[in-house]
Amino acid sequence: MSAAMKTSDALYLRRRIVNGAALLMACATAAFGLLFLGWILWTLLSKGLPGINLDLFTRMTPPPMQEGGLLNAFFGSAVMCALAIAIGTPLGVAAGTWLAEYGNARKAGTVVRFVNDILLSAPSIVLGLFVYTLYVMQTGGNFSAFAGALSLAFIVLPVVIRTTDEMLRLVPVQMREAALALGVPQWKVIVQVLYRSAMAGIVTGILLALARISGETAPLLFTAFGNQYWNSNVFQPMASVPVVMNQFAGSPYESWQVLAWAGALVLTVFVLLVSLSARGLLLRNRISND
Repeated sequence: MSAAMKTSDALYLRRRIVNGAALLMACATAAFGLLFLGWILWTLLSKGLPGINLDLFTRMTPPPMQEGGLLNAFFGSAVMCALAIAIGTPLGVAAGTWLAEYGNARKAGTVVRFVNDILLSAPSIVLGLFVYTLYVMQTGGNFSAFAGALSLAFIVLPVVIRTTDEMLRLVPVQMREAALALGVPQWKVIVQVLYRSAMAGIVTGILLALARISGETAPLLFTAFGNQYWNSNVFQPMASVPVVMNQFAGSPYESWQVLAWAGALVLTVFVLLVSLSARGLLLRNRISND
């Protein structure tokens, strides 16, 4: 056997060994992560399932050492998330559309994308403090669901901007050129052609933003604050599931701890369903395009 063949065999064996070691380490790392994920889910199920009953969805948050539910907290979270989506989505879609259709050839587009990336990675507590300074303190320290929705809207905004920008830029240029060649105005091309093509991706981004804000606690501590009683006035303090969980989980009362775990389980299931809906919508759109 020649020296060249021996060298080739040695290199092949070395590559096989290195590849096997790398694959083993990758599998071990994935298993390590999945182990802790399973541990977290098992803890959540074992502690949260005993608190799942009709009272959880029909009764108010109770005083210490009494039975109750999270009806007002569920209502507050739904109101603030809906307001945040209603505020952040139109602004995000408009800004993302400008970036994709008008901002590519301008330096301002680069600046806006850079600022949006910063906002996207900004800690949520910073956004909560910003709204607290900008709105709550200016209204005499009046905590409210509207202030909470504003802080959550700042989380929704960069997600929708990024998603809209990316989805619109994925639309083939030929579709724009064909519509413009027929004499269609630019705004009609965007509304009737581009939005229809990118709608599934944009809606997916909105759903992912909803899944993210539904579990945010820090911004609401400085804005919505919380309320033990039922309140439907958005300009008054309002309860929310994350804030109630934060309060009840650290309490010495067992009844409150059970409610905290039950709320965490319901919130996790909600986020899971929203994420699955987003992925299902995106997958259906890909299948229909193929």
